[in-house]
Amino acid sequence: MSRPLMQAAEARVEHGLAGTDLTVRMRAVLEVLRAHGDMTVPDIATKLEIQRQYVQLMVNETLASGFTEQRPNPRHKRSALLSLTDKGTAVIDTAIAREMEILRGIGAGFADDEVATALQVVERVTARLKQVGAAE
Repeated sequence: MSRPLMQAAEARVEHGLAGTDLTVRMRAVLEVLRAHGDMTVPDIATKLEIQRQYVQLMVNETLASGFTEQRPNPRHKRSALLSLTDKGTAVIDTAIAREMEILRGIGAGFADDEVATALQVVERVTARLKQVGAAE
């Protein structure tokens, strides 16, 4: 059930990134930095709930593209802070604005209580799946 939804969402995001030089995974890094400010790779991995090693690959792509830059971390000499460049801020702001416009159109056909119920169900299923995973 969730795979078609995730595939459709990812395809829509990917389509919206056309011409930006962003990939879906690079976009995830930029979105986290936009929402939370400068962070280390382990902090980004925690926010995205994925392995640090995979996030490092994603970060390397954002650095190579000039969307992010590394800065010294006063709290940890070996774990640099990653921050958005002006280019990165502009591209993620544009991408999010495009996505919000699409979401407004999609959401126009649903009543507020339908959206609230759907969100509650997704949150509860997600929480239960995490509990099952933690118990194993």
